[in-house]
Amino acid sequence: MRKITADRVFPVASDPIEKGVVITDDTGRILAIETRDQHDPASLEIYSGVLIPGFINTHCHLELSHMKGQVDTGTGLIPFITSVVTKRGFPAEAIAEAIARAEQEMLDGGIVALGDISNAVDTFAIKSRGRMRYYTFVELFDFLQDAGSEKAFTDWKAVYDQLEPAPGSAKTMVPHAPYTVSPALFEKINAANPASGATISIHNQETPPEDELFLYGAGAFYDFYDRFGISLEQFQAPGQASIYYAMQHLNPAHRTLFVHNTLTTASDILSAQTWSPNTYWATCPNANLYIENRLPDYRAFLDTNARMTIGTDSLTSNWQLSVLEEMKTIARYQSYVPFSALLRWATLNGAQALGFDDTLGSLEVGKTPGVLLVEGLGPDERLTRETSVRRLI
Repeated sequence: MRKITADRVFPVASDPIEKGVVITDDTGRILAIETRDQHDPASLEIYSGVLIPGFINTHCHLELSHMKGQVDTGTGLIPFITSVVTKRGFPAEAIAEAIARAEQEMLDGGIVALGDISNAVDTFAIKSRGRMRYYTFVELFDFLQDAGSEKAFTDWKAVYDQLEPAPGSAKTMVPHAPYTVSPALFEKINAANPASGATISIHNQETPPEDELFLYGAGAFYDFYDRFGISLEQFQAPGQASIYYAMQHLNPAHRTLFVHNTLTTASDILSAQTWSPNTYWATCPNANLYIENRLPDYRAFLDTNARMTIGTDSLTSNWQLSVLEEMKTIARYQSYVPFSALLRWATLNGAQALGFDDTLGSLEVGKTPGVLLVEGLGPDERLTRETSVRRLI
């Protein structure tokens, strides 16, 4: 049994506790949360700082870890994607080593669960070890070509079938983004997944050309597709932002995790939340800055009571895989977002989005969420450059 105490405990699902004590068994399962005056000081592990549950990273591309530093910053999404898909030929050993280092970096940084995009089998071996809970999203796309949907589905179904999730982990087949998935492929993805209860991830409104394509049938995606010999002649712009096309074809009974949302408006958020009560949002601020030099307007998400979560994206589009660094970036550039909101985004909301809140996301009796010590908070529990995190359990 361990009795861990700090200046404050943030259970997340309930109010903070001054000089709280988190009591766990040897497996990390929480037995009780009490206060110091209920215990002999000699029985306590006493720390300066605040105790929080382990972080949930809801969006990553772990399989791209070997491409750290390979793609320029600030180019915009379309040149970024072009660089990613044209840089090939890395040795399998180098890819595997980079994946292992990246997983260890996340574990050391207090991440206990990962929502991870997979286009290949490269991460499956390390996921089978079960060192954290993984929700693997095997991602499909057919470049809006209905005629190519059958081959796309068959090819990625073969990848999907090779993953045997470790106990507590999960997998689904998901659409990449509105601008890469035809109605026919959406239909096949929906049919392949459970009727309800699954989590579906989709990239959303990350760059202006995405909405230009769906609003006006114009913009840089036409040149992007043409560069790869793909015609958009049959595409009919619906005259609405891309998220509405996605909602038209997604299943509202699933938990839907919209990712990036750099250009998403309050109206879009409210529409999505009306469409489905199972709507979640993932923000990856450092990746947004890396690729597009822009951030979402977090006021729109706060004002609409959106269930925001935090992701890191990949080492191709980030300098590190740290949920704390994502929180610090939001606090630096949009400091009106309170620590309590950032903490919920980084923990309980993410666990709920992945369906992992049975064991993770909050300090509650019966859960095994991990226990982190946050040190170096500023006045009023503001995140600063000096804020750090240590994994205690």
